[in-house]
Amino acid sequence: MMQSVGADPEVRAALERVRPHPDAEEALARVSWSVLTEPGDGVAGALIAESGAVSALESALGGGTLAGSDVGGQALSEARARWAPRANAHRVVDAIRGAADVGARLLLPGDALWPNSLDDLGVHAPTLLWVRGDPALLTGAIRVAIVGARAASAYGEMLAGDFAGELAAGGAVVVSGGAYGIDGAAHRAALGVGGNTVAFLAGGVDRAYPQGHQQLLRRIVETGAVVSEVPCGTAPTKWRFLSRNRLIAALSDATVVVEAGWRSGSLNTAGHAAALGRPLGAVPGPVTSASSAGCHRLLREYDARCVTTTAEIRELWGEVVSGGSTATTSDPDRSRLLDALSSRAPRPVLELSRRSGLAPERIGSLLGLLELDGVVTRIESGWQKRREGERRG
Repeated sequence: MMQSVGADPEVRAALERVRPHPDAEEALARVSWSVLTEPGDGVAGALIAESGAVSALESALGGGTLAGSDVGGQALSEARARWAPRANAHRVVDAIRGAADVGARLLLPGDALWPNSLDDLGVHAPTLLWVRGDPALLTGAIRVAIVGARAASAYGEMLAGDFAGELAAGGAVVVSGGAYGIDGAAHRAALGVGGNTVAFLAGGVDRAYPQGHQQLLRRIVETGAVVSEVPCGTAPTKWRFLSRNRLIAALSDATVVVEAGWRSGSLNTAGHAAALGRPLGAVPGPVTSASSAGCHRLLREYDARCVTTTAEIRELWGEVVSGGSTATTSDPDRSRLLDALSSRAPRPVLELSRRSGLAPERIGSLLGLLELDGVVTRIESGWQKRREGERRG
């Protein structure tokens, strides 16, 4: 499949448009995987992790067992049965041309602008990302997910807008799913203050969904980023919405659920954030409100932090709050280490080094100071950030 696609000069030209100076073989293999699989396919992810996208694709479509692979025979057989009906070179060509037509950019793992936080998803990490807008927003600055109900109340939309506007004005990138309700309020507020926002879609980046957000998504493309892991032309489905939520949680330094019903899809995003050890906040509402029942469930069952102000949201990712106002610590290394620490799960020094990019020796000295300040605590398996109520002083 890949050889026939790669031999077409028009396809090569389109690939050059979505990914200047590409490693064509790797890019074509990963686009092929995105066509063959549904988002988060763990069997595909395991094969790619074992032998790389190119070799894994050849083996997956070639039949037979894979010597030395940890992927079991039955799992591989079932996966091949899923993939076979989609093994169509024309769909790979359409994916590349469709992206080129809308000015999308193809990002692959290992690229300078690839968000490494997505790699925490393991075998369920995306094989690629299609981005319309500025891919640099996926890395660098603090990214906070603001999510919630589509059928939001005026209370929920007001708070989502207030939080997103203040956070974006302060330099944070607001991440959400482009949907009606809380998502839309967060995106619009970030744009309204001239801030940055990222929308993850469950369908292709060429398809505005919901239709009523065509203009909003167009504005996000102009100053922010619209992102998807599925090829252009792909329609959003219920499963793809749920799978998309794992990307919102993994990309973000913290997730805040503003308003959600008992079974809201936002709880799925929150569940991914909790599983990844990302800070999780929930906004309380009236105890009689069905629209806030999901947030109250997060506070009770997921150990989410109760957040009612932007200062409390900033605390989720380690900004120091005192006297009712928020001030970021002046030492950038300290900020990076605080970002790498979790208040939910202890992390050893080597893991903190990987997440922060700081040398283990530097981390050791900073942890000593943070421990004296009562910000962190050491337990047998590593270091953990203290919750605000546990801190001394």
